[in-house]
Amino acid sequence: MTADAKMSGDIITLTRRGKDATAKLTHHEMANAIRFLAIDALEKANSGHPGMPMGMADVATVLFSKFLKFDPLAPGWLNRDRFVLSAGHGSMLLYALLHLTGYREMTLDEIKSFRQWGSKTPGHPEYGHTAGVETTTGPLGQGIATAVGMALAERMSNARLGDDLVDHYTYVMCGDGCLMEGVSQEAISLAGHLKLGRLIVLFDDNSISIDGPTSLSCSDDPLARAAASGWSVRRVDGHDPTAVEEAIAEERETDRPSLIACRTRIGYGSPGREGSEKAHGAPLGADEIAATRAALAWPHAPFEIPRDVLAAWRTVGARGQTEHDKWVERLAQLDREEREHVNEVLNGKLSRQYDPAIRELCIRFATEQPKIATRQASQQVIEMLASVLPNLAGGSADLTHSNLTLAKSQKPIKPGHFEGNYIHYGIREHGMAAAMNGIALHGGFIPYGGTFLTFAETERPAIRMGALMSLRVIHVMTHDSIGLGEDGPTHQPVEHLASLRAIPNLLVFRPADAVETAEAWDCALRAEDRPSILCLSRQALPTFRSDTDSVNKVARGAYLVINPQDRRDVTLIATGSEVAIAMEAARLLEKAGVRAAVVSAPCLELFAHQPEDYRRAVLGERPRVGIEAAIEGGWARLIGDHGEFVGMTGFGASAPANVLYREFGVTPEAVVLAAKRSIDRSSSKGA
Repeated sequence: MTADAKMSGDIITLTRRGKDATAKLTHHEMANAIRFLAIDALEKANSGHPGMPMGMADVATVLFSKFLKFDPLAPGWLNRDRFVLSAGHGSMLLYALLHLTGYREMTLDEIKSFRQWGSKTPGHPEYGHTAGVETTTGPLGQGIATAVGMALAERMSNARLGDDLVDHYTYVMCGDGCLMEGVSQEAISLAGHLKLGRLIVLFDDNSISIDGPTSLSCSDDPLARAAASGWSVRRVDGHDPTAVEEAIAEERETDRPSLIACRTRIGYGSPGREGSEKAHGAPLGADEIAATRAALAWPHAPFEIPRDVLAAWRTVGARGQTEHDKWVERLAQLDREEREHVNEVLNGKLSRQYDPAIRELCIRFATEQPKIATRQASQQVIEMLASVLPNLAGGSADLTHSNLTLAKSQKPIKPGHFEGNYIHYGIREHGMAAAMNGIALHGGFIPYGGTFLTFAETERPAIRMGALMSLRVIHVMTHDSIGLGEDGPTHQPVEHLASLRAIPNLLVFRPADAVETAEAWDCALRAEDRPSILCLSRQALPTFRSDTDSVNKVARGAYLVINPQDRRDVTLIATGSEVAIAMEAARLLEKAGVRAAVVSAPCLELFAHQPEDYRRAVLGERPRVGIEAAIEGGWARLIGDHGEFVGMTGFGASAPANVLYREFGVTPEAVVLAAKRSIDRSSSKGA
């Protein structure tokens, strides 16, 4: 299509040859509104990344104006399309779009406050902080993996509720860096296998990284990799809106996930920086901005959007309100029973059947007193949950029969068939954790996934992101200590508990018996604003809890298991499998005339938030000994400077579990000696 551009006041008009109508607003102008909001915001902040917003503005304009289904007045509408900016450093692209399309809180003042304290426009998009941001991004590649979880949740919801209620797409905008990260390939492989046809990734194919051309470090073809994983792939000119529109329209019709490589020029329009790494991560500066305004025919003052351009964008934003209203009407037409079913599937809440079921299971464990591994106790919990929680979505990273995460009633998700509720994630721990974040973000499901605790390090970036976003995601991590035995130090987690406990807003549970395992699950399910990790044993542990009341003691974080009535000489504090060791040590100390209290501490994070008087009553005033088959980490906060710690000081070894506990000195006898030393030290100090 040829065109003549003319100046008319502050508005560029485009006369389309062969047509009578004159389009007063062009794609070019709408895209430039994105570019210059980004340019001006970065300049004011003296910080940020202009290259991606400038380079991908054309693609974003096509996506939002032609395809994306959303309602700025209802950002949480269930059936909206999801847009994930995986390359989160390009955040001003998203903020500009939110402002232009009419999200109420994204005012021009917020744009002007880019990267400033308290603004809705932080350096990288943050879920829960800014309406319209679907997920927190910044660590490259995770956005793609999170979007895979969203797309999977959409298909699973659709299988349950039908096209009238759940029928939307997940779009991702990523860069070269996202596709270099290993987690992206994990996600691409999983999405291709499952045939997530409503997932479309728009690749900012500019061949530039921070150091310079991507050829400095890469020679592979990301499209070929995606194609080999079962994706539909194609290349387009990212600055040709017609080509971009045609590509998206065609890929929406495929039954496979799609990767569209949009060939772009980073820093598009900047005479001195376009196509260079210099456009990536620094404001353009006054002189270059002036040159860019001239090059793109944008004569307007900083932060000024012509009235007609803004009106056109607001029309784009208003379009989704009609779609939203129709959806609400369809929902209202359901009968009472159907609406209850929809709410049960979508609201992510615990069912009415849940409370009595978990209580009954706890009573059964307390009555029967089984000696079983906590992973086995967890399996029984999952069997119960699968029968009372229709929105439970389980899975494992190829360790289903070791993690014991599959209930008999659960059915696996299969490629192109999403009626099930169990996901075989494959050996993709990082991808699994990020996908579970996406499932939680989409809504409608409570995701859990299993692996070995030692592989928490592989999942850690996504676990951290889940904690940052306050997502209810449950990580089932078995083989939690040297107690796994013969597999040796590569599979024996020793530093992992300390490392995970260092992550803010994360609950780390290490239950000591079957009752505590059920209660830990209960805590994790009720924690709607934080992820949880269940650290579970391979070896059998005795059930010491015999109480059948309705009090969840794990919810207090720590509690007294043995509380001497006459006096307390020492307090033994343990977690998980070591609680049994502490209890045996207490019996040995009693024979020696020493009164030892025993504290089970299954969740240090919950205990830290208990009232001070409760914590003081549990810990007591006498010397304390901490016992855990792991490195000491943050135990000093509990045991004090004069306490002792019985645990690991290095890596494990390959041998039967009982041999390892003996050889590494994590035994009742070692606890007894530590207790006596602590008492002697305390007495000496008092004297």
